[in-house]
Amino acid sequence: MKMQFVVLCLIVSFWGKTQTLPDSRNQEIVFKNISVIPMNTEGAWGKQTVVIKDGIIQKIGKKLSYSKEALVIDGKGKFLMPGLADMHGHIPMGNNIESMQDALYLFAVNGVTTLRNMLGQAPHLEVRRKIQSGEMVGPRVYTAGAQFSGRDVKTEEAGIEQVKREKQAGYDVLKMKEGLSLANFKAIAKTAKEVGVPMGGHVPFQVGIINAAELGFSTVDHLDGIIPALVPRLDTFTEREVGMFGMYVAHLADLSKLDNIFNILLKNNVWLVPTQSFGEHWQSPKRLVKDLMDFPEMKYMDKKTLENWSNMKGMFFKDSSYSLKNTEIYLKLRQKIVYEAQKKGVGIMLGTDAAQVFSIPGFAVHRELIYLVEAGLTPYQALCTSTLNVGKYFKNDKIGVINTGANADLLLLNANPLKDIRATSAIDGVMLNGRWLSKTEIDNILKKLVK
Repeated sequence: MKMQFVVLCLIVSFWGKTQTLPDSRNQEIVFKNISVIPMNTEGAWGKQTVVIKDGIIQKIGKKLSYSKEALVIDGKGKFLMPGLADMHGHIPMGNNIESMQDALYLFAVNGVTTLRNMLGQAPHLEVRRKIQSGEMVGPRVYTAGAQFSGRDVKTEEAGIEQVKREKQAGYDVLKMKEGLSLANFKAIAKTAKEVGVPMGGHVPFQVGIINAAELGFSTVDHLDGIIPALVPRLDTFTEREVGMFGMYVAHLADLSKLDNIFNILLKNNVWLVPTQSFGEHWQSPKRLVKDLMDFPEMKYMDKKTLENWSNMKGMFFKDSSYSLKNTEIYLKLRQKIVYEAQKKGVGIMLGTDAAQVFSIPGFAVHRELIYLVEAGLTPYQALCTSTLNVGKYFKNDKIGVINTGANADLLLLNANPLKDIRATSAIDGVMLNGRWLSKTEIDNILKKLVK
C-alpha cells in the first residue's frame, strides 16, 4: 500500500553528532539496598545487593562481598528491572554512522537494551558489530535486511535469491511486506526454513494470516492480517478496500473466528508484535496533531520530519475511505485482539515502529507500555512483552530477566512499574551489557540531542 511505503521513507538520518562516553564494562558495579524486579516471577525482592562484572550479573543476595574498587550505587527507594526491548524499531537509513549512534542513544537512555531493527542495510551490520565490541553505545541489535515486497520480489527465483543473499550477509530476520503473491511467499518461506532465518513483519494480503503462520512466520507485526481474516467473504474485497491492517473493514469483523486464529498462531509458535503506538499516533482521530506535537520528546526531532508527520496524519483523514466511526471500532478491536491474545496464551512482544509517525525512539516504548495496559494487560503482563517474553522468543534465558548469570542489561527506576506502568519513565540509570549510564550522563546526552 502506498501510504505504508511513504512512512518507511521517513526513516532518515536526523540526529546530531556522536558523543563519547566512559566505558565501565570492566569495572565491578554493585547495587545496594535495591528492590529487584526479576520478571521471571511477578513482584519485587526488597533490600537486595546485585553484583555485576564483565557484562554479567554475578551475584544477587541480601549480604554479599565485593571489591573495594567497585562502583557502588545506593538503591534505597529504587527499583532494578531488566532492560526493555523494542522488537519493531528502526535505525536511521543511510551511511552516516554518527546519526545512527545518536538514534541508538535515544533508545539507550530510555532503558531500551534490545532492539530488533525491522528494515536494514549493510551499515546496520557494522553498527551491530560495533555495539557488540563496545565501540558504539546502544541496545543489542538484531537486524533485518532489505524488505521482501511485491515491488521488489516479482518471481519465486528472485525471492529465493534474496533469502540466500541476506543469510550470507548475516541478517537476523527477513522482513516481509505487502504485495507478495502466495507462490512467491511460499518460495521465500521454504528457502528461509532451509537456511535457518526467521521471517516476520507484515502479512501480505494475497498470503493471509493462516498461510503466513503455517508457512513459518515467527512474528506478526502490527497485528497485520488478523482483522481481514475475521471478515466474512474477504475474497470480495480488494486490498485497497480492506485498508492498512484491515482498518476499513474492522466494523465487519466476525469475532467468533478469532479463537481459531489464535489456535493456529499457538500451534505454529507465532508471536504478535502489536505496535499499538502506530495506530494510536497516526490512525487515531482522538489524538490530534497539536496534542501529539505537545509530547515532550518531539524536541528530539527536526522540524521538517515533524511537518511531514503532521501532513501525513492530515492526509490520512482526507482519504475517501476514512470513517471516524469505523476507525474507532478498528482501534477498539485492536485492543480486544491484544487482550484476548494475552488471555489465550499467544506470545506478545512490544514494538513501537519508531522512528515513525510521532513515535520517537526509546520514548515510544514507554508510551507503548501504557497502550498495552489500556488494552487490558496488567502492568506485569505489559512489562513481560518487553522483557521476559523477548528472552523466550530468542530461546535465551539470559535476556529479559534479573538472575545470576543473566546479561547485565538493566533499568534503574525511581518508582515501581508493577504498580504504575508510567514508572518506567522515572529512569535513574541504565546499564547496557555492563556499561553504566548514570542519570547525569543520561541528562547530558539528551541535552545534546535536542533539535
